Amino acid sequence: MKIIVGITGSSGIVYGIRMLEVLKHCKVDVHLIMTEWAKKCLTLETDFDLNYVKSLAASYSEDSNMAASVSSGTYKTDGMIIIPCSMKTLSSIANGYEETLVARAAGVTIKESRKMVIVPRETPLTSIHLENMLKLARIGIVILPAMPGFYNKPKNIDDMINHIVGKCLDQFGIEHDLFKRWGTPQSSN
Repeated sequence: MKIIVGITGSSGIVYGIRMLEVLKHCKVDVHLIMTEWAKKCLTLETDFDLNYVKSLAASYSEDSNMAASVSSGTYKTDGMIIIPCSMKTLSSIANGYEETLVARAAGVTIKESRKMVIVPRETPLTSIHLENMLKLARIGIVILPAMPGFYNKPKNIDDMINHIVGKCLDQFGIEHDLFKRWGTPQSSN
């Protein structure tokens, strides 16, 4: 399986990092794109460095590299996950404004009818944000806000992060045991 992962400059970069760790563990071929603000959030919100994050992906492209392989529909992938997704990026995608590689790769994913999951990380939401999400949901994009469930009785922040990452993986049929599923015995993380 080959998936594009976009990480944008929205609070919650730990979701994107955990996604990359799990995809690497699952042996998924990941092409990573990080926006400049994602790199800033990396230093503001975590103790990870950029080299570590890049090491979790099979390939990496700068957000400004519009000639990257993922900017073309002829580059075959199984889809794309943007985690976290800023409202700026979400707006660009919803309105076909492909000025960055994340937005361009998303546009390609849409035009090629490939699976896309967007994890918006903003609160509160304005009617503009909601309209952009609705526009994308109507064409089949999965909008998966970073809203952890509590039925699995999370014991720490990692449990809540794993819940969101696991919900994204479910969209691609990737097996995992990141959280307890409803009606099943407790999973091991």
